[in-house]
Amino acid sequence: MTDTTSMKHQTPLTSGDFTTADEPFALFEAWLNEAIKSEPNDPNAMALATVDADGLPDVRMVLMKGFDTEGFVFYSHIASQKGRELAANPKAALLFHWKSLRRQVRIRGNVTPVTDAEADAYFATRPKQAQIGAWASKQSEPLESRFAFEQAIAKVAAKYVIGEVPRPPGWSGWRIAPMRIEFWHDRPFRLHDRIEFRRDAAGRPWSKMRMYP
Repeated sequence: MTDTTSMKHQTPLTSGDFTTADEPFALFEAWLNEAIKSEPNDPNAMALATVDADGLPDVRMVLMKGFDTEGFVFYSHIASQKGRELAANPKAALLFHWKSLRRQVRIRGNVTPVTDAEADAYFATRPKQAQIGAWASKQSEPLESRFAFEQAIAKVAAKYVIGEVPRPPGWSGWRIAPMRIEFWHDRPFRLHDRIEFRRDAAGRPWSKMRMYP
């Protein structure tokens, strides 16, 4: 698994190659690298959509922490609302919207947990205060007051004042293996460019088609 900027290809794509790309990952990397230069905040931010037990859609913003040809990775609490929904129905949709570039990328696919080794490795890179927060937060559970949360943070901080903070057992990550990836680029008068890549299963060849805007 690579981080959000280190995936390399023999022939990097540019935005001019948008409609001629024959596979989506190099194109995504090219667009992400341009977004890193132009977006004022969090170019790796993505909307994550899941469904609950009643089939009601749920969406929230998360940060992509890695991607490669295996999929797109993010981390959170397993017992959070998104964690519970993904455990019950391991399918998801993602949306990257780079307003400064007038572009978006839509992704749909199956979801699997990352390995413990992957989760440990990423957790070790987080700032210590964020590591402490992961222990103190009961994500998606009711919170009686901000003061109660600050007390929980202080208690964890006192426990780990010296030494490394281990990854909480209820904190991990997920990988979305895309079955469909659509690249959308704004054009005047809403005559946008849309290119969609599809495949039948992970590891299978991609097919590509242009879509009406």
